[in-house]
Amino acid sequence: MQSYIKDYIDFLSENKTERECVDYFKALAEKNGFIDIKNVIKEGKKLVPGDRVYSVNMNKNIMLMVVGSQDMENGVNIVGSHIDSPRIDLKTTPVYEKRGVCYFDTHYYGGIKKYQWVARPLALHGVVCKKDGTTIKINIGEKDDDPVFCISDLLPHLDKTDRYEVTYNGEILDVIIGLDKDEEAEKDKVKANVLKILAGYGIEEKDLVSAEIEVVPSGKAREMGFDKSMILAYGQDDRVCAFAGARAIMELGVPEKTAVVMLADKEEIGSQGPTGMNSKFMENQIAELYALTGGYSELKLRRCLSSSSMLSADVSAGYDPSYDRASNYDTEAKMNGGISINKYTGARGKSGANDANPEFIAKIRKIMDENNVLYQATEMGKVDQGGGGTIAHFVAEYDMEVLDAGTPVLSMHAPFEITTKSDCYETYKCYKAYFENLK
Repeated sequence: MQSYIKDYIDFLSENKTERECVDYFKALAEKNGFIDIKNVIKEGKKLVPGDRVYSVNMNKNIMLMVVGSQDMENGVNIVGSHIDSPRIDLKTTPVYEKRGVCYFDTHYYGGIKKYQWVARPLALHGVVCKKDGTTIKINIGEKDDDPVFCISDLLPHLDKTDRYEVTYNGEILDVIIGLDKDEEAEKDKVKANVLKILAGYGIEEKDLVSAEIEVVPSGKAREMGFDKSMILAYGQDDRVCAFAGARAIMELGVPEKTAVVMLADKEEIGSQGPTGMNSKFMENQIAELYALTGGYSELKLRRCLSSSSMLSADVSAGYDPSYDRASNYDTEAKMNGGISINKYTGARGKSGANDANPEFIAKIRKIMDENNVLYQATEMGKVDQGGGGTIAHFVAEYDMEVLDAGTPVLSMHAPFEITTKSDCYETYKCYKAYFENLK
């Protein structure tokens, strides 16, 4: 477990965007014998049981696939996670100056508590795509000699309003990037200096129109607590499950059913767009895989999808005694209680939930019991208190069995989230047992 956790902590420290995650998992896959499915198609090869392929979509999705011994018409076993996390994005024309202070104008991404993002060191991660076809990768604020950035806060002496609801609106979340002491100086003097610094990275102001730069917390993932039983890190929702699924499929031999790990983007904002779970990427790649194993037809693909199953590998809210008013202790996921399985998510009458079939849950329970996986059946908060959603219902539209199963997390969607080492490891054990044993 300690070896697994060390790798996981290193992964969290180095990969804070979906693009960085894709690069990491692609490198890990190639190291473990996976090849790009596009090369297989180009060379006209046929895949046989045990072959390992991956597919990347727009540098923000990746699928990992291991061909099983059964015909794909019998279905495939999928672990589906997302690799985007709540954050703050730069607007397409972000640089502006106001009275001697230069800012990046921003728009927040996903469900955040805005006050949690002020007065803390921030880093910039992303890409700038230039008209000549080159792409500049940005990672500023992580090294010891890097500058960091910050959203300023109003001192309590002057803030007599309800600061959580009034002060911290979306327009206030602009990042300070430069300063001049003389507010009467030449107009845009500070902005000009910042743009000169950006030019040193090969970036002109107009290039920011075709950039994707994310503002994320600066700093490494850390062991937490005197007993070092926990992990404190940004982006554990949902990279804890993505990492576990990827590690599990790397260690497969020849499964009976073809195994798939789908790592999606855009879950935090509804799973829309060409890199979200609501796109056709997964379906298209399963079709390509089926064609490469022989015997493909459109009808057989429909049968394959209908006969498939997926663990919707997303985190669950851990029980926090400090906020007992929002939780039901008997049904909330307990930290150190193992992987959390949720029959349904959604909110207010299960709206937006998948609501898994009990027959499928029984199969998963049997697999976990037989493989000594610690698990717990949970819900998210009190009825009518809130709720949440995952990618489960998008995949269930194919008529396949889907169950939400992921790691309990404290401070979900905060700049730094908390998991326990044991729960992270039990999550990995669950996905591995699922791939190896669900027939």
